[in-house]
Amino acid sequence: MSKLRLFLGLIILIFAAGCQRVDQQDNEYETGGATDTGKLKVVATTTIVGDVVSEIGGDLIDLTVLLPVGTDPHGFDPTPQDVAKLADADVIFANGLGLEEFLDSMIESAGVENKVVYVSDGIDLLRSEEHHDEDEGEEHHHEHNHGGIDPHTWFSPLNVMVWIHNIAYALSDVDPDSAQAYAHNEEVYEAELVELDTWIREQVAQIPEDNRNLVTDHSLFTYFADEYSFTQVGALIPGYSTVSEPTAQELAQIEDAIEDLNVKAVFVGYTVNPVLGERVADDTGTELVFVYTGALSETDGAAATYLHYMRYNTTAFVNALR
Repeated sequence: MSKLRLFLGLIILIFAAGCQRVDQQDNEYETGGATDTGKLKVVATTTIVGDVVSEIGGDLIDLTVLLPVGTDPHGFDPTPQDVAKLADADVIFANGLGLEEFLDSMIESAGVENKVVYVSDGIDLLRSEEHHDEDEGEEHHHEHNHGGIDPHTWFSPLNVMVWIHNIAYALSDVDPDSAQAYAHNEEVYEAELVELDTWIREQVAQIPEDNRNLVTDHSLFTYFADEYSFTQVGALIPGYSTVSEPTAQELAQIEDAIEDLNVKAVFVGYTVNPVLGERVADDTGTELVFVYTGALSETDGAAATYLHYMRYNTTAFVNALR
């Protein structure tokens, strides 16, 4: 009888494990170095990259995220301890495309060039309309313009499908014994991204086409605008980075465009100083709306995961523009 009970208990445990995502964790990730658990030591640059990596790696990895919650990747200043985290890692995941401007020197210092995986590799890259004709001679435009390419690829869930393929492939390469688990988690999360994409399209359909105009603190919604039929009217800060500064003439041009197109709202990231947005909103009589841009919220906040982040921002757009 005792053997029968043991056998039945094992069957129940196996069945329960099969009904869940393989080795799923709670999206709670360390902000220090990876611990000595025998698991794969993985570093991700931003909270957004880290959350997606956690969905694929689950409990098979010890994940460290370099940037604290609420930190703008354009202005992050790494410490020697951060370099040590890279040196200690088995694999490092970054967005790439120049988003993490701090990363190159860290990689060189830690000697980890062969450990870095850029999750945006393979995505069809885009430039925002305002960058097609910008003056190459204006230095402040190009100091942080990532070669004219918008690095904020995650604003389309279809691009994040490319991310998770790159992540699963890289983890499997370093840890081939767990390749099946990574592939399973990729498949499960891809289904969630498909569901998210469908939901966004349904929500955006509530906004009249003439109202789908975006004015933001800096140029970062190129992929969202392209996928869901919005127009990026302009950005308060020139270029793709929040460390640039606008001229008085550029701000005047943005305000003219807002009034000419009857733009309803100015969207500013929670990690960005809102002073410029407040000024433009006051000058033009538009609504100032805060969204999540370069980082997730705290784990108990409204955008604790990438999926919640995208739903929060989409809802903000719809409520302000419909």
